[in-house]
Amino acid sequence: MGHSMKRFCGLFWVIGLILCCVGCRSAEPVVVALTAVPEPSRTPVPVVPTETAVVVPTVSPEPSAEPTVIPEPTAIEPMVVEVRYLRPEIVATYPHDTSAFTQGLVWYEGGFYESTGLRGESSLRRVNLDGTVVQFAPVDAAYFAEGLALMGDQLIQLTWQSQVAFVYDQDNFTQVGSFFYSGEGWGLCYSEETGTLWMSDGSSTITEREADTFQPLNRIDVLLNGTPVSRLNELECVGGDIYANVWQTDQIMQIDRKTGSVTAVIDAQDLLTPEERASLTSNDVLNGIAYDSDQDLFYITGKRWPKLFAVDFVSP
Repeated sequence: MGHSMKRFCGLFWVIGLILCCVGCRSAEPVVVALTAVPEPSRTPVPVVPTETAVVVPTVSPEPSAEPTVIPEPTAIEPMVVEVRYLRPEIVATYPHDTSAFTQGLVWYEGGFYESTGLRGESSLRRVNLDGTVVQFAPVDAAYFAEGLALMGDQLIQLTWQSQVAFVYDQDNFTQVGSFFYSGEGWGLCYSEETGTLWMSDGSSTITEREADTFQPLNRIDVLLNGTPVSRLNELECVGGDIYANVWQTDQIMQIDRKTGSVTAVIDAQDLLTPEERASLTSNDVLNGIAYDSDQDLFYITGKRWPKLFAVDFVSP
């Protein structure tokens, strides 16, 4: 290679080195620009939709079942009341169907509407005072029927754990509607004074419900001398009081509807003879209260009891 050619190659090498350095310096702003944009990691925007997605589904999963406006039972301060202790004095005795697992009893024009329970045996029936069943409608075997109330010309029958109440035409027992509710259904009565339904669920609480929609309006906590009375079962609304059977006992509580205070304890253990009790199982307990306002008499019976009693509640 000639001397002039070597000079030319050397010059070419120098020019290439200069261009490379210039290129390196021009790339420096690009590197700085890439490392100087941290905002995406600090922005809170992605957090907001995540929190919203969690909160929305948890708002009132059953808006029609238990409105949040219902006051708590503890809102009413316990009152010191004088409690009377009474017993049922038998006025008359009538036969009762021993296959009827009585869950609800309603007096109407000389006879009863009765709801009977157990799956596969539940029914709605019209019964005369002599015990004759004159009208009968079986309940689907999937349901365990419970308390019963007469409201206008309709009968409302609870179910135990199915969370549905059946509405029947009073005259022909055709089902004309239904109501849905949360929890268990035990006892039910209709108050002419308030125009509302009152329902027990086996606890110490009784819930007032709107007659047309069955929506809960209020709750009362039932207290005996300041102590909650649990296992409240079949109910009967009479004036300003609610009478309630206490499941697995021979006791009936007379309850002030406004305060929840028990004003009287009725001990019905002597209604049946020892022989009659011996023929019953442990499940065949006192249950069923109906009131005849014309005669000012109560009718009480039990599950599979052989008798139904017309009684007055008197001091021992």
